Amino acid sequence: MPATNVRRAGVVGSGTMGAGIAMNFANAGINVRLVDASPEALERAGAHIAATYDAQVARGRLGPDEAEQRLARIARSERLEDLADVDVAIEAVFEDLALKRDIFARLGALCAHDALLATNTSTLDIDAIASAAPEPERSIGMHFFSPAHVMKLLEVVRGRATARATIEAAVALGERIGKIPVVVGNCDGFVGNRMLLGYKREADFAVLAGATPARVDAALEGFGFAMGPFAVSDLAGIDVGWRAKHERIKRGAAPPFAVSDLPDAMVAANRLGQKTGQGYYRYEPGDRARRPDPAVDAIVAAERARAGFAPRHLGDEEIVQRCVYALVMEGARILDDGIATSRGDIDTIWLHGYGFPRTRGGPMAYAEEIGVASVLATVRTFAVEDPAFWRVPAALERAAESGRFEPAATE
Repeated sequence: MPATNVRRAGVVGSGTMGAGIAMNFANAGINVRLVDASPEALERAGAHIAATYDAQVARGRLGPDEAEQRLARIARSERLEDLADVDVAIEAVFEDLALKRDIFARLGALCAHDALLATNTSTLDIDAIASAAPEPERSIGMHFFSPAHVMKLLEVVRGRATARATIEAAVALGERIGKIPVVVGNCDGFVGNRMLLGYKREADFAVLAGATPARVDAALEGFGFAMGPFAVSDLAGIDVGWRAKHERIKRGAAPPFAVSDLPDAMVAANRLGQKTGQGYYRYEPGDRARRPDPAVDAIVAAERARAGFAPRHLGDEEIVQRCVYALVMEGARILDDGIATSRGDIDTIWLHGYGFPRTRGGPMAYAEEIGVASVLATVRTFAVEDPAFWRVPAALERAAESGRFEPAATE
């Protein structure tokens, strides 16, 4: 079984996520080898890592000697075979199941029998990836959040064959590198991204119903989020969520409710967010300030007409309720499914991975504070017009009676 005393780590994939994961190990005093078949990608990763440490030194967050030591702990290689002696190997390539399975098969044959094999997938089936390795019991999901060297949350995703010792080793490693690990079950999107799907869906539908992206963002920022969903999409890249949507469709995991095609229209117009200078907002070079853009109004109006929405006024309260109650509802369903073992785990994930307002305690704690029965009553009014999305989970009904969210009883 995987050893908890990790001395050498390996990361496969040198994109932004892979580079960030590598920095976590270096920052914790662990030597790490970053592997990528592309020498150009490795060069970019090296430059990005060096620039990150330089920026920390410039801000006084890190001494020059310590920055140099951390940088020296990160080696780069184009050969997967150079990971033969690592104690943990984490694949962080893009979301392609066939590619991830191929890497896991090779790592499983290459690494020592007590090496931990982890995938950083954010949505894909852990069991489908782990089954490619000779010993799936030592395979696990370690879902880091971007930027990986900054964000504290780590979803530790147990697969069907994952051994208890493997889970314990992954949790111990997460704590050692300064993360807040939360053990969750295997499903599409796990806990955080599964809930995010409904949250963003309701934000999109609020725009189709008559709000503007800026109005939705302002309402949720007024509730306490640091950034609203459309500002977040612009920061991350609208094409990221768009690609995830179509990957779900391709693998037969589309949700059982309608989703908006507004992101499709934005991508078709090459409005990808800050990286193109135009997304749901317009941006000036070198400036992240959001500026309204009439071109977005035109895209929204066309999509609204295509989808058959008659625009109406939505108040801030309704916008917040629709988006936040979507989180609560899916969180309850996650408890029913056994993907999370407590409402506290769900709240931890949303506080530390998605910027849910700390003063609200997390979506499930917030629902308990304002009264779950009140939340359920509002959800039922939303369900009149949209029953496919606002399906009431059993855990929500139980909590409305008891006042607290509890996992489903198991025999």
